[in-house]
Amino acid sequence: MGLSHILKNILCISVAFLMSHTGLCHGKAIDKTALKSQVVEMFNHAYDSYMTYAYPADELMPLSCRGRVRGEETSRGDVDDALGKFSLTLIDTLDTLAVVGELDKFEEAVRLVTRDVTFDTDIVVSVFETNIRVLGGLLGGHVMALAIKEQTNRMQWYNDELLAMAKDIGNRLLPAFNTTTGMPYPRVNLKYGIQSGKSRTGTERDTCTACAGTMILEFAALSRLTGESIFEEKAHRAMQYIWEKRHRSNNLVGTTINIHSGDWVRRESGVGAGIDSYYEYCLKAYILLGEEIYLERFNKHYDAIMRYVSNGPLLIDVHMHKPLTRSRNFMDALLAFWPGLQVLVGDIKPAIETHEMLYQVTKKHNFLPEAFTLDHNVYWGQHPLRPEFVESTYFLYKATNDPYYLEVGQDILDNLNQHARVPCGFAGMKDVRTGSHEDRMDSFVLAETFKYLYLLFAEPDDLIIELDDYLFTTEAHLLPLYIGNIRNKSSSANVKESQPPLHADLINYDRTCPNHNFEQNIAHFAELVRKPIQQQTFSDDICPPSKRAGTSTAKRSSKPGTLRAADFIPGNRDHEKILKKMGIRLVTMRDGRVQLLHTASQAATPEDAEEGMVFMQEMIELSKVQSLEEYQPRAVQFVSPPYNGNIVLTAGPAQFGLELYGHNGVTGEAVVADPYRACTVLNNADEVAGRIVVLERGDCMFIDKARIIQKAGGRGAIIIDNNDGSSSDLSSIFAMSGDGTTDVTLAALFLFWKEGNILLNSIKEQNGYLEVMLVDKARTVDEILRRREEQEDDDEQSEIEDDHIAQDQEEKQVTDTHRQPELPDELVNVIMQEVQKMVDSKGGMADYIRQLEETQRELTNAGVKVDLEVQFDDEKKEEEGERRRDPNSLEVSIDLTQQTDLLGEDVWKSIEALQQKTINEKVKVQVLPEKRSSEVNLQQDSGCSEAQLPAGASESEQDIDELQHSQQHQKRGVSESEQKSQQDEKLSHHTQQQELQQLDSLSGEHLERHSKENVPVEVIRESHLHQHEQQPNQGGKPLQDQQNEDLQRWLHQQHIQRHQGAQQKHRVGSAGSGSVAQHELHDSDVQELQQQKEHVGASSEQQQQNDLDVKELQRLEQERLVQEHLRFHDQRRHELQQQINENLELQQTEQHLQEDNEAKSNNKDEL
Repeated sequence: MGLSHILKNILCISVAFLMSHTGLCHGKAIDKTALKSQVVEMFNHAYDSYMTYAYPADELMPLSCRGRVRGEETSRGDVDDALGKFSLTLIDTLDTLAVVGELDKFEEAVRLVTRDVTFDTDIVVSVFETNIRVLGGLLGGHVMALAIKEQTNRMQWYNDELLAMAKDIGNRLLPAFNTTTGMPYPRVNLKYGIQSGKSRTGTERDTCTACAGTMILEFAALSRLTGESIFEEKAHRAMQYIWEKRHRSNNLVGTTINIHSGDWVRRESGVGAGIDSYYEYCLKAYILLGEEIYLERFNKHYDAIMRYVSNGPLLIDVHMHKPLTRSRNFMDALLAFWPGLQVLVGDIKPAIETHEMLYQVTKKHNFLPEAFTLDHNVYWGQHPLRPEFVESTYFLYKATNDPYYLEVGQDILDNLNQHARVPCGFAGMKDVRTGSHEDRMDSFVLAETFKYLYLLFAEPDDLIIELDDYLFTTEAHLLPLYIGNIRNKSSSANVKESQPPLHADLINYDRTCPNHNFEQNIAHFAELVRKPIQQQTFSDDICPPSKRAGTSTAKRSSKPGTLRAADFIPGNRDHEKILKKMGIRLVTMRDGRVQLLHTASQAATPEDAEEGMVFMQEMIELSKVQSLEEYQPRAVQFVSPPYNGNIVLTAGPAQFGLELYGHNGVTGEAVVADPYRACTVLNNADEVAGRIVVLERGDCMFIDKARIIQKAGGRGAIIIDNNDGSSSDLSSIFAMSGDGTTDVTLAALFLFWKEGNILLNSIKEQNGYLEVMLVDKARTVDEILRRREEQEDDDEQSEIEDDHIAQDQEEKQVTDTHRQPELPDELVNVIMQEVQKMVDSKGGMADYIRQLEETQRELTNAGVKVDLEVQFDDEKKEEEGERRRDPNSLEVSIDLTQQTDLLGEDVWKSIEALQQKTINEKVKVQVLPEKRSSEVNLQQDSGCSEAQLPAGASESEQDIDELQHSQQHQKRGVSESEQKSQQDEKLSHHTQQQELQQLDSLSGEHLERHSKENVPVEVIRESHLHQHEQQPNQGGKPLQDQQNEDLQRWLHQQHIQRHQGAQQKHRVGSAGSGSVAQHELHDSDVQELQQQKEHVGASSEQQQQNDLDVKELQRLEQERLVQEHLRFHDQRRHELQQQINENLELQQTEQHLQEDNEAKSNNKDEL
């Protein structure tokens, strides 16, 4: 009758599971197919990483990207007992490959296992782990191979090879059961067994309850499939002895038991670590084997757990002999399997409550911590990607068909991808608070975690087997239910015990099917149960239920003389008396610390001894909590590609420098210090600046190392332990000490040797470039990528803003320059006075320069800033392209003698001194070593490029400039091709528009007024007059006529050259060139001028007449040039308008082409 009710319960779950194939949570559809595909991709990433980097090793080290081989890596203690050099991960994953549909990989894996794996190895392994992972994995693989062979054409070659290997490993585990109690030793040597001179085991005395009581499923299946009953008999006897050693009054069992005497070593009782799978196998042994004795035991255990351990959604350990007294103030992650087991029992409501409580913890920390307090805070931060919570999620979804649990599964997937995924698989979490990784990927990640995730989102049609015909072991291996129909010659059912008959009242019929009067809407019922849990706030001080009033903690706290560990004060005499009564002594250590020693025999009464034990346990737990609170770990996260935040190392904090808690973190490129221990000045200080420095512990204090790094400009420091083999797996995190000063402000973290080597190897693999982040808690991959994109966008936006600012400043400067008022008349008069001084100076150039310096000082003292800049010809560079000038600038050009080497040293010193006293660029004094006498050029420029005709300036100004340039190039022997410079790009449409506007703003009247009223821009060179004075009378002509004729001929030549230059400039400007057309004086012109100079008379009357004639000719020439300029203005305006029209047509054509291309592209996209 009991079996029929259990099968009825399973049927209820199956019906609920088949009700719907589509999930809808909170009005949002969940794509199960997509999530199922995502699980397969993640599974393959992990499995392929193991096969690529680790096989045939037992496990993958995902951070190091290599296999973990026992004896070659630093020992992790009992954890390594699961490793036996038998390709553990591959065996444990066999049936998962078949479940997720990777049949090719499954067949290949079976071939590898049967070909390569051997158990004849001199190695000590855990009996419990080898049973559930290796024996269970071989049996699960065997069952799947048979199913595939029967249903498909695959694996026709298979002939029970895995079953033979299962029998082999089973026989190697049997020696562990040779004890007086029948409970197995915790370890066995696969080659030499127990108590042999070579076995190196057999001396153990204790084992955990789950270790001894989690054998029956695998051993019974092996017996039924092979016909060898000894396996089932051994496992049954071990479970029988545990049942006999239960507490008779409350049916609770402890955590650790002596395998020889049967005495309980640890009496804490709960459903978590140390006991968990014993309760599980009590129920599942009944389901698989159909023997009601197992159901009877389970029901009694279950009733005791719900009475004493369960506290609403919480499951809190108690003392098995004092079940109303809590033995812990935290829960561990292994109890997360319990809601799934409750689903099999049919007790849905507490299963929903406990699962929801666990989900709230998971949402707070991304994963379920290895241990957590009653108020959901972290107690132990590890999470090796355990499957128990996923297992319960799967069973609850099957039982309720509530899509809420699909959402839970999706969150688990997202957290695995964001926080645990690394390039070489999935890494366990070293600390969920920091997000740091552990270099481990246990075999159960592939055997259980991904299997349950796949089944959560898969449909029945996706599986090659009928899942309801199979039972999951504690390692999620599949055993067929038909095993129960196979009877051994000496099965456990035939082992009669002095047990009362199984009465109907032992079965709780209320739990046989989870209807709870909500048969029509079980999902709605689940939602109603969850809501109070979601709104509930838990605390450490959970009051016991009303049925426990007056007992347990309440009774203890009210009992006279009772003292809690949290209330104890060292030195308090009353407290010391209470401790003495409980058998506790206080011993003061040399360093001032107080040590507590408990001796039960010295207690006043047995009750006081029990109170003393409770007090000591509370004190131990209290010290652990305080230690964890004081030294919260930090993290070193690899953020540069290819890691992108996937690798996170656990790091210790520092008691100095930047506090990373609540900080955004410090990011920088990692660089190794030279010298490595960084106790002296760094040899690579230039590489350290702005980076995070990696260095080694030793030779000096931590804070001294940090000071040296900070002085070199480092952003942070990562100090690696110098003790070979140390790791965060084996050593406790500590905080690096300081010296009480606050001068160090950089962030500093500590890595143990193992994690430090991972960092150093990664730096080496990335050719010295690795960007890391020092943080209190690791950032997700999405956060890092988003932060990087935001940083790139910020940098790009900053560049754009800088360009805009520079452009705005430039435009503002140009605008301000154009809007500047004209130089005041007073300043112009001062400059003209300087010109007159230069002309009339009798003391030579040095005297004039000194006068010019005095004038500059006078102007400065008067508040007028004037730049009198002297520029030498050999320093003056030919202007190329566009040159923008201040429209109100004045340029003073001083021509010196051709014989520059004849100038005195004092002259050059005076010029250099004047040149160094430049204030701004308003007034320039340009020294040209051409002529002895002076020529002053006061030019008021418009700011246009030299390719354009400056507005407001006469053409004669440009002509004189061009003539001066031509003469300079003639003397240097510069060829005509070298004198011409053409601009590489055409004038833009904007530039043409500006020039056109400037031309339009001019008028004949304006130009005429400029030529008459403005400061004369050209003073005919006195040097030419001196040349005429020195020429003799030629041809008997009168001297006056000869001088006038020579002067007219010279002016005519200059006019021709200016006209040619203007035409050439006009042609260059029309072609888009911004360079100034250069002029060339022919040798004949120069020779003619020299001849004229020899014939010029020296009489004063003739000189005066010549001056008058020159002025008149200058006036006439000025008027003619104005007329020429007006004609040039009209012609230039017409050509510019044509260019503008052509450019507009070209732009319109390009726009049409672009629109056609876009239309074609859109049509292509539509097709």
